[in-house]
Amino acid sequence: MADIDRAKQAVRERVWTLLEQSGAAEAGVRGYIPTFNGADEAAERLTTLAAWQRSQVVKAVPDQAQLPVRMRALREGKIVYMAVPKLAEAPPFYLLDPRDLPVSACEAADRAVAARIAPKVGVEEMRPVDLVVCGSVAVNQAGVRLGKGAGYSDIEVALLAEAGLLSDETTIVTTVHELQVLDEELPEDEHDFHVDLIVTPERVIACTSPKRPTGLSWERMSPEKIAAIPVVAKRALSRDSTPH
Repeated sequence: MADIDRAKQAVRERVWTLLEQSGAAEAGVRGYIPTFNGADEAAERLTTLAAWQRSQVVKAVPDQAQLPVRMRALREGKIVYMAVPKLAEAPPFYLLDPRDLPVSACEAADRAVAARIAPKVGVEEMRPVDLVVCGSVAVNQAGVRLGKGAGYSDIEVALLAEAGLLSDETTIVTTVHELQVLDEELPEDEHDFHVDLIVTPERVIACTSPKRPTGLSWERMSPEKIAAIPVVAKRALSRDSTPH
């Protein structure tokens, strides 16, 4: 496990440095999902895809890089579920319903505004998800992705899977800069999900190795991580009280 973690971090460091040195992202991206130049163009390209056009319910990360995606989804009348940052509150998702927003779609898509105006919901209240939009630090054409290393995207998608909110028709997509698409094998754990599509400002890549989560990977979470995420802590208590 530790060897994989070190290998993942080495890739992240390399990509963060490349993005900063090339000017594809502003300095200070290290430790974050990069807010890359061309994020608007990548979001616009995403809207041309059949997977986007048939989707009615979108689950999106709260990262700034995916703000243009959230804005377009709300403008087009799609319901958007956005994770509470670090899943630090219960319920863990904001519900952004374009039919019931007290502000414009552009404003509501901002994570700070969403935190103020959107009701929070748990997975038991959510509708099945047609499209999952995640952020990445690096990704390859097989669909293997590396996030920033905190593991929240994996937990979010695992929660949806456990609740039966993902189906074979659900598409998982990431929007990234072209420099974040690496032509190499990437280290991954058994619990890591793959993306189905990669969208950059220049192109769309259909990934070759789809892989979905089946549920939470308890062995990958420390007691501290479990305790810090209320929805996971609640499941851990229920799990511990279940006779084995």
